[in-house]
Amino acid sequence: QVQLVESGGGLVQAGDSLRLSCAASDGTLRGYPMAWFRQAPGKERSFVAGITYTGDRTNYADSVKGRFTISRDDAENTVYLQMNSLKPEDTAVYYCAAYRFLIGSSYSDVRGVGSWGQGTQVTVSS
Repeated sequence: QVQLVESGGGLVQAGDSLRLSCAASDGTLRGYPMAWFRQAPGKERSFVAGITYTGDRTNYADSVKGRFTISRDDAENTVYLQMNSLKPEDTAVYYCAAYRFLIGSSYSDVRGVGSWGQGTQVTVSS
């Protein structure tokens, strides 16, 4: 499976923006559906945004719709998560995932995930 490396996290204030990157360190992301998840302290990992392997369709959790945008650049072997209008409740460790396959077209079902990144911390202060 492809090795994933996230970057771009940090400490920002509410209302600020960040762009996270997820790069394939030893292969290609071409052909993989990709997604971002996040895990806040004391909570389970949850789906944030997903993108098809062609990049033509995206899906978002209700909590981030209109604020976050997922995109991919297969030439650069990188998937991005542009996060605008950040809120304190967006504070979490963010993980990217590469799917071997989607189950029922659901990104939330992680049984099809083949690779996870190590995570990058995003902290939003009020």
